[in-house]
Amino acid sequence: MNELRFTLTTDGSFDRVLLNHLTWIMRDQLGNSVALQSHWADMRSLRKRPKNLAEKIRLAVELYPCDLLFIHRDAEKSDASVRYEEIRSGVREAGIRVPYVPVMPVRMTEAWLLLNEQALRSAAGNPNGRADIGLPVSSPEDMPDPKGFLHNALRTASELKGRRLRDFKVVRASHRVAEYIDDYSLIRTLPSFARLEEQIAKVLKSI
Repeated sequence: MNELRFTLTTDGSFDRVLLNHLTWIMRDQLGNSVALQSHWADMRSLRKRPKNLAEKIRLAVELYPCDLLFIHRDAEKSDASVRYEEIRSGVREAGIRVPYVPVMPVRMTEAWLLLNEQALRSAAGNPNGRADIGLPVSSPEDMPDPKGFLHNALRTASELKGRRLRDFKVVRASHRVAEYIDDYSLIRTLPSFARLEEQIAKVLKSI
């Protein structure tokens, strides 16, 4: 296998930042002998949006052909097992034959962005800042609102004031955090991320 194409389909557009995490895991497990091609299944421009998860899965494979499909769902307030069953049911209904891996950050994707302080400061445009932003946190998966925490931390890390702070594009900055992560050692301590690594390893062996 000299090349591997993988596609990520997500709950929302922000969650495409997970491509950075997935690429890192794949590179860590495959080394440099395999060329990786990654795609986020962007369906925002479709005239007819998918009505359910099964349609989204079918369209992801149809529009972005791949050797491996990643299916993201935020656990949010649901038990993770419920989300896993939703994904399994969606795959069965979609009738795809492509190997797949569920991607399930506990509660929401933002929890996986709260363990690298330097990445967040860089994304805020102030890499050498010293303001206390409350990072790293020990258990981001247990936080009730990791998205809100991330946005507040970015604003604080920017160290902007007044009008410049009001004009600060916090959503745009939050998209950049994953691009600056170069150390995944802390993220790997999270049970949901470790489970994802194990699932990817298992599927790669079967391909």
